[in-house]
Amino acid sequence: MQRHDLLIVGAGPVGLALALFLKDAGLDIILADTRTRNAAAEDPRILALSHGTRLSLEQLGVWKSLPATPIKTIHISQQGSFGRAVLQADDYEIPALGHVIPAGALADALRRKVDAAGIPVLDGTEVSHLAPGADDVIASLSGEHAGTRSVRLAACAEGGVSADTGDMLEHDYHQHALISQVSVSGGHRNTAFERFTSAGPAALLPCAQGFAVVHVVAADTADSLLELDDSTYLSRLQAIFGHRVSLTAVTDRLRYPLLLRYRKTPVGQRTVWLGNAAQTMHPVAGQGFNLALRDVHAFSEQLIEHDGDPGDATLLGDYGDTRSLDRLGTIRFTDSLVRLFSNDIAPLRHARGAGLFALDLCAPLRHFVAKRMMFGARAWP
Repeated sequence: MQRHDLLIVGAGPVGLALALFLKDAGLDIILADTRTRNAAAEDPRILALSHGTRLSLEQLGVWKSLPATPIKTIHISQQGSFGRAVLQADDYEIPALGHVIPAGALADALRRKVDAAGIPVLDGTEVSHLAPGADDVIASLSGEHAGTRSVRLAACAEGGVSADTGDMLEHDYHQHALISQVSVSGGHRNTAFERFTSAGPAALLPCAQGFAVVHVVAADTADSLLELDDSTYLSRLQAIFGHRVSLTAVTDRLRYPLLLRYRKTPVGQRTVWLGNAAQTMHPVAGQGFNLALRDVHAFSEQLIEHDGDPGDATLLGDYGDTRSLDRLGTIRFTDSLVRLFSNDIAPLRHARGAGLFALDLCAPLRHFVAKRMMFGARAWP
């Protein structure tokens, strides 16, 4: 039986980033992914990356190759009510509050770095079972590299391994995200728009020459909206965002169901869960991948500093404890935004408008929100 220090389940951006953070740690690392070599590079989704995430990707040496569109301004408002808030990168003396990139482009850049580092990836290989013991984890593999492997630590990153699911909490928002690309008259001016409606939030993210759209709707209306012709659907989007932008065309319309699903603790016996294997969140405020990369960065630093058994229970427990504030704080922050803004109760609508008005006027409060979006609950780094 082949033996390794670390098995990373999932060769998407989260798993690949973990491998790169640890490439010089002296560990025998292997990744396994059920998909083919180029599948992750074909991911059609768009990612909103925080400033903190950019710093991590620079550290990994992939940032310069990415087709990133900077977000210099974030405009936050709610439909049918007063109050709005504007966040500006210039207020924090940084070039951008965040960046927008295609998820496939990020996966491709990270995979190229992993391949160049000589870290093996078992493509077309499913990790069907993990059996943790006192000294190792026995991983059962099927597919192109079928067999068993002994590893000292298993890191489930974006994988579908269902072992130890008793710690999982789940809430269905009964919402779907309609994603698309839109063209705009006059350019996007590096401005992102977050618009709250009674059905859910809608966002325009500057991407290349136009906008990437994330339009959250009630699950029972998603089908009818997808069936609209492009012109009619574009009119629906224009009505949501009003006079702020002039949208001219829409393409690449897709749909994803939305739910909150997370583990109360992301560690187990010789096992750690990262990325979507640890938490799947609503896309409002774009925190999912940014939180995942903060987790990966922190975990890799602890592994490097530990310089011993990577599956040590004390090490894993310390990681779970140190990441609890940022991880659970970000999950609750995102969930609270969804619950607060996805309704049309008049008193709440007026209170939300007043809150946005106060956010715009109160510099310390605005600074707190901006720093949290850029660096997480601990204003990391």
